[in-house]
Amino acid sequence: MRRLLRVVFLLVALGFGAWVVAGQWDAVRAGFARLSWWSAALSLVAVVAALGGGMMTWRALLADLGSPLPLRAGAKVFFVGQLGKYIPGSLWPVLAQMEMGRELGVPRARSATAFFLTLPVQLGSGLVLSGVTLLAASPGAAAPYAWAFLLVPVLAVAFEPRVVNAVIGFGLRRLGREPLERPLTRRGMIAALGWALLGWVAYGLHLAAIVHDLGASGPSAVVFSVGAFALSWCLGIMTFVVPAGAGVREVAMVAVLAPVLDRGTAIAAALCSRIVIVLGDLLCAGLAGLAARRAGDPRRDHTPGKAV
Repeated sequence: MRRLLRVVFLLVALGFGAWVVAGQWDAVRAGFARLSWWSAALSLVAVVAALGGGMMTWRALLADLGSPLPLRAGAKVFFVGQLGKYIPGSLWPVLAQMEMGRELGVPRARSATAFFLTLPVQLGSGLVLSGVTLLAASPGAAAPYAWAFLLVPVLAVAFEPRVVNAVIGFGLRRLGREPLERPLTRRGMIAALGWALLGWVAYGLHLAAIVHDLGASGPSAVVFSVGAFALSWCLGIMTFVVPAGAGVREVAMVAVLAPVLDRGTAIAAALCSRIVIVLGDLLCAGLAGLAARRAGDPRRDHTPGKAV
């Protein structure tokens, strides 16, 4: 039954992902026609690296909370679970990660805590990085989104482990659950922030590879791409009712890219970016699943308290 539910979950997630792509297929095809093969390949490689940074952010938080997972097993849980973001609703990824993590001995509450901590870490680091890079590359580009940067001081408080642990403890008490066995530490939070920043840089390189063929090149364009992607993605994260932020991120990206690309070209860049990310999600989930299977049964190989 568990295997059947996992297959159904994957089929539904893939179906919604295909629906997102098919809805704008003509525009997507036209956008890719303007890209060279090496730009598309470089963009995909950068996306895979960025997704790896996201996985390591989550894995660092989970390890700090007391459940270090081997790299292959952790990658499978994260990447396969993340396919749930293409299903309408915000809880599918965390539910999938909770169930897959439980097979590896990770308590459900700990999986949920790591998942929900990953969001503010990515949001805060993305807003900070986008503000710095956009100001450096094009000072006026970030002005229309000044309201979003007001969240930075609030999220900075969330990076303090004592505050985080107090909030988590309060939430678990309200839910009638046992407190976490191991509180979050400052070292774990710093490690998670470091991986998140590396992930944002890789995402920016992915966008830079696309806009290079569409008319924006040079060092300033690369710096601008890092900020533009991080800001548009953060705006998508704030929209929880849309599958994987579909539409919201693209609209924001078109607006943020206005200083360097005309509207039609910016739309092509946003749609191409969307498709490359979908392909990256599928590729990472498939590779992680194959790697975990090749390593054998992760439940048999997993040693609690030891990470690979």
